[in-house]
Amino acid sequence: MHLDTYNKLYQIAEAQAGYFTTTQATAVGVDRQRLARYAIMGRLDRIRRGVYRLAPFPRSPHEDLFVAWLETGPDSVISHDSALALYELSDALPAAIHVTVSPTTSRRHAGLRLHTSQIRAEEITHYDALPVTTVTRTIADVALAGMADELVEQAAQEAVRNGLTTPALLLAAAEPRGPRVMGIIRRALERIGQLPKQDL
Repeated sequence: MHLDTYNKLYQIAEAQAGYFTTTQATAVGVDRQRLARYAIMGRLDRIRRGVYRLAPFPRSPHEDLFVAWLETGPDSVISHDSALALYELSDALPAAIHVTVSPTTSRRHAGLRLHTSQIRAEEITHYDALPVTTVTRTIADVALAGMADELVEQAAQEAVRNGLTTPALLLAAAEPRGPRVMGIIRRALERIGQLPKQDL
């Protein structure tokens, strides 16, 4: 790999925990044939069709989430049950990888549960270089999506106890999602004595 080309690819991969797509490689001058050669030479690992990891980077424990994010595009965000599992705020085990995508994203992605929504920049954080909805947004999303009330309450309570969000932020995120979601969040906060006085 030419040093300049490799450096460009390295910069892309470095920002993504070592992972990159065929499209990203092509954009910096590395075609598919060269990718195949470099995989044989051990300079990179083919993770899945169209997704690679540079050999100097260790395999991420969240590799499946990186693959899902890269496959769905740079504007997608790990969300809902998958984000909640990353934060370790609930006993819920996701049956599929949940990703929130823009309305124009292809809906054909096997093994993924795609959600279509606009996410504001302040509702996105990074977990080991992976874009993920914030704790507050995640809890509001799983409540709206119908996760069992007790699991949502558990997540909200743990998040507040651990200083990952505040009661005010949770209530603000719940309000536009309707009375059912607001009720779940209010109950969760009330049970740990964290419901603001004006909301009693």
